[in-house]
Amino acid sequence: MKKMLFCAGVASIAFSLPAAAQTANGNSDSPQASSTSNRGDEIVVTGLLNQSEQDVLSGTSIVTGDELARDLRPSIGETLSKLPGVSASSFGPSASRPILRGFQGERIRVLTDGIGSIDVSNTSVDHAVIIDPLLAERVEVLRGPSALLYGSSAIGGVVNVIDKRIPRTVPEKGYSLDAIANYGSAANERSVGAAGDVAIGSHLVLHADGSYLKSDDLHIGGYVLSPQARAEALAAAGGPTTEDDPDFAATAALKDKLPNSAAKTWTAGAGASIIFDNANFGISYSHYDSFYGVPIRYATASGEEQEAPRLSVLQNRIDLRGEVDLGGFFDKVQVRAGRAVYRHFELEEDGSVGTAFYNTGVEGRIELVQADHGGWKGASGVQYYHRDFNVVGDEAFLPQNTTSQLGLFTLQQVDLGALRAEGGLRYESSDLRASPEAGDLRFFAGKRHFDAVSGSAGLSYALADGVRIGVNLSRTERAPSGEELFARGGHAGTQSWELGSADFKLEKSWGLESTLHVHQDGFSLDASAYYNWFSNYISENQVDPAICQVAADPSGRDVDLPCFQFQQADARYYGFEADASVRVAKIGGYAINVDALGDYVHANIVDSGPVPRIPPMRVLGGIEAQSDRVNGRIEVEHVFEQNRIAPFETPTDDYTMVNASIGFKPIPGNQKLSLLVSANNIFDVDARRASSFLKDFAPLAGRDIRVTARIGF
Repeated sequence: MKKMLFCAGVASIAFSLPAAAQTANGNSDSPQASSTSNRGDEIVVTGLLNQSEQDVLSGTSIVTGDELARDLRPSIGETLSKLPGVSASSFGPSASRPILRGFQGERIRVLTDGIGSIDVSNTSVDHAVIIDPLLAERVEVLRGPSALLYGSSAIGGVVNVIDKRIPRTVPEKGYSLDAIANYGSAANERSVGAAGDVAIGSHLVLHADGSYLKSDDLHIGGYVLSPQARAEALAAAGGPTTEDDPDFAATAALKDKLPNSAAKTWTAGAGASIIFDNANFGISYSHYDSFYGVPIRYATASGEEQEAPRLSVLQNRIDLRGEVDLGGFFDKVQVRAGRAVYRHFELEEDGSVGTAFYNTGVEGRIELVQADHGGWKGASGVQYYHRDFNVVGDEAFLPQNTTSQLGLFTLQQVDLGALRAEGGLRYESSDLRASPEAGDLRFFAGKRHFDAVSGSAGLSYALADGVRIGVNLSRTERAPSGEELFARGGHAGTQSWELGSADFKLEKSWGLESTLHVHQDGFSLDASAYYNWFSNYISENQVDPAICQVAADPSGRDVDLPCFQFQQADARYYGFEADASVRVAKIGGYAINVDALGDYVHANIVDSGPVPRIPPMRVLGGIEAQSDRVNGRIEVEHVFEQNRIAPFETPTDDYTMVNASIGFKPIPGNQKLSLLVSANNIFDVDARRASSFLKDFAPLAGRDIRVTARIGF
């Protein structure tokens, strides 16, 4: 009841704001929109057809400029975690993947300029996404069925990080440079990134970029262990122990610092583009090198194992992009492709390699974009993806496997004025093959083939100028991943013995989403509500250890970890997200904006119970003073407790964080030179994400004072 009253109070404040609206966000009197609101006139490029955010028939967020600089963190998940409908996996500060509407892992696609990150972050939560937020120019988040144009696995949505590595335009002055430097006190984090272009003649543009980040163990707002885990550790400390058991009392006393969370990452890249009025083609190379620790999952009872894994990650990648104007029925053709060679080593305490992950991937897209004919426009294309993946070592929980996917897709839109219609269709053929080493009888050996068809149809209607409602119906099919089909072994990162099933069928769902976009004088509101019905939904659940022992017995291995089995069943997801901003006053040269957001997701496996690791309801409100040169903001975020949990989970307490920031542009008229100081989690609260595997052992950052400087010319 308290939760309902709190939410109702926040909602009444947020939705009563229009009465106070006086001037528009983003007009000539408003230097910039409120930092948590979507700007309705922003053009969304994550999609086959560029269109304004308020015309997209799904929940959409865009992060760029000052907002991106203020929320910048070492991982893309933490960078985006304040957006509506977005949470993070929070497996330590370095490995935190975005969670959209409660979906994570295989159901979220993380892209770099429209192509997958080509890493193994979807394989396990302890594996980092190979995308550096320091070099991001802009991030777009699409939630809902429109994201299926990037793959049938993107049921939850798409995160597209756009950088400048392949130049799109010739610099006006013949050169350009953008640089950012950042310091964060919570982890003694020092980072710097820079990207520059130079024109050689009138058509050739060369690019270079690089970044460096180093951080120490993270400061936290209290004890390392959650109250329940501390109680277990203290109880174990008073009981019988053996020589190999940890010192439970010392573990329970750990506080203020999160051990084994330090990191060091550097990147370098180069690119070149040939640019003409009606065509352009570019290519780039990038190198990513990172060494980071994964917070320790402490043993809190005698007999459990405990490790402090560290990962050494390396990726080399080549990308290309091209576009040619055609004229006639088809306006242009677009090509985008990438190939990456990735490996990471999971290191033992003595520095030796315990387990090695190797992944070589290729992804490409060709799109034909139709010209606008009387309000009808569209785009169609083909997408190809191939992955060779292998795990080698004592904890190899997967056999060598390959995944090949070929997708055909189309998106068509009709603009009838107030009424707009949209339809999309995707066919995807997937082949997955497992090739275990000779004599390893644990693993399935053979091939699975899946044909998946997904589609969506939607309508939107303009109730008034700047006010549009929409509804979207989707039918999706997803082929199981190699991990869901072939896993059969112990995995130290998640401290579990994972068991897949090679007999899985297509995962299927129906989805219904409604949207409301309001972008009026002095007020903006973006809201979405959704419901998904799944059949053959794949989830990982804890089962009797004897089940895993039977699976492991052919190889003579003992199962000494909790047993988790992938299973299929019916499931239901529903929820909402809303994001509102209003200008309440103008004082001198300052515009005063008040904003609020809220999100909630309810996920249930039919006849079983809650889906594990679902983010709880959250509300965030802020007030911001904005001018051409100075921005000041204070915000309060409240995350409710999560008691709807799977049997193997622990409940998560609620928490409230207070953050503040002030930004300054010292040179009038120069928006590219800025200094930002922010104080995050000012009251140093103990905060834990319900969506994290490590919530009982790895809290979020405590008080963190951050200083960010940007320069560009």
